[in-house]
Amino acid sequence: MKTLYPLSLIIVLSFFMSSFAKTDHKNVSYKKTSTIAPVYKNSGSDNVNEISNDFFKRYSDLKKYKSNVMSLYKNRTPGTIWFDEDAINEFGSALYQKAKKTNDLVVPYQKEIDALFSSSSTTKLSKIDADMLLSTLYIAYAKKNNADAGKKMSYDAMLKDFLNYSTIEETTTSTTENVKVTYDQYYKLQDVLKKYKKLDRSNKWKPIVPEETPYKDLRPDAVSNTIAQVRTRLYLLGDLKNDSKSNVYDRELMDAVMKYKVRNGFKPNYILSEEHIKEMNVPLADKMETLKLNMERCRTISDQMAGCDEYVLVNVPSYELIYVKNGKVQLTSSVFVGAPLTKTTIFNGEIERIVFSPYWTVPQSIVNNELKSKIAEDKNYLAKKNMEIVNGQVRQKPGPDNSLGLVKFMFPNPDDIYMHDTPSKTLFDFEKRTFSHGCINVKMARELAAAMLKDYPEWTPDKIDKAMAGKTENSFKLTKKVPIYITYFTSLVNENGEIGFFQDVYERDTELNKTVSPQTGVVSN
Repeated sequence: MKTLYPLSLIIVLSFFMSSFAKTDHKNVSYKKTSTIAPVYKNSGSDNVNEISNDFFKRYSDLKKYKSNVMSLYKNRTPGTIWFDEDAINEFGSALYQKAKKTNDLVVPYQKEIDALFSSSSTTKLSKIDADMLLSTLYIAYAKKNNADAGKKMSYDAMLKDFLNYSTIEETTTSTTENVKVTYDQYYKLQDVLKKYKKLDRSNKWKPIVPEETPYKDLRPDAVSNTIAQVRTRLYLLGDLKNDSKSNVYDRELMDAVMKYKVRNGFKPNYILSEEHIKEMNVPLADKMETLKLNMERCRTISDQMAGCDEYVLVNVPSYELIYVKNGKVQLTSSVFVGAPLTKTTIFNGEIERIVFSPYWTVPQSIVNNELKSKIAEDKNYLAKKNMEIVNGQVRQKPGPDNSLGLVKFMFPNPDDIYMHDTPSKTLFDFEKRTFSHGCINVKMARELAAAMLKDYPEWTPDKIDKAMAGKTENSFKLTKKVPIYITYFTSLVNENGEIGFFQDVYERDTELNKTVSPQTGVVSN
């Protein structure tokens, strides 16, 4: 998704925004997920034997599984088996579901394993402990399901078979009422998957071969054989009701292109670039794998959300926020999120406070790396930027140019992530919006605050506007906390029943694909 914005503009705008509202976490080796809190530990010098000895000493009832468990890690690159970055991956979820359905399967420390998949659990385990517990579960599951108990088993070879997408498909298609997924997006994605399978069997999906070489952007009224191919593609996808086979970029196709772009997160215009043709040419098999992955992600959504009458959901790949109240979407807003090196953490929380006209305390890393040289060059630099030094810390005063904008939304979490307004509104014009240092910048921050405060009569629209235009910080504590879910879905079905596919901006799907291939290495953090 390319843009025409110069790099210098990005650098200037990105300096003063929430991106920098997060503290520097260079030396921290984990990010918290909803149920697992890995320890702060640098294990670069630890070897696999030290790790395994420590684990099996603390989990002594699992010693009989030790040799088999450790065989799984000998042929893998550094990393865990059942984690995608810092969240349990889809194979881990599939293993847990399969183990639950296996009769008479008894594993020590089952409560600890159950806690990994419980949104209400307060259990804290390191990522290594959690991964090795799941590897133990895998060994027990494999033993129980081995058809030939007398034959020596290679658990490592069996694992390679387990770590493929058929594992996920078997789990998702065998969902019963007893294992019902509470997040209804699961079933919406499942319906799309069935349609795509039917489309795949029809053999109607043919690659679009552009007529123009080199490719030139296609605009309304263009005449090209490429247009006819795009028309057929959008008809198969449901964006067009009829396929006239016309090679003219007419009004009917304009509407279909707009529909296609909006649901897939592209900039809403009528230009058909080479990038759009490439996206339309993604094989159906790849699309179906993406759907399966995101069906599994639905399992990790807290059960509490299904019964929630009010919540905020932010989906990173689609750069979108929705605010739901009384079971209905009240507001939808564009957002921008953490850059690949400073990713926005995927977790659940509760919004406790709304802060109007906030101060921005500049992280020390930015002071050291950016401000000191600027202050040395210009002694009036801080004053020009509406900044001051208080108790040895540099902070930016409230105002329209404040990097946090005019309002922020606070929800406690170990990574100091929060949502806020931004003065850099032009950044929302980009299709790929990964600019921040982890915080979530909300385009319609004022509207979100007003929507969340509708049940507070004292917060009239006029009072909200005055609070946002203040010269001093004004913090309001909500009497009813609002749940927030920061998610990572690369495919979602919208309110109109339309499927959208989004960029794997943090390569979480890509990392999961790597688990499918044979690997070598040892366990590490």
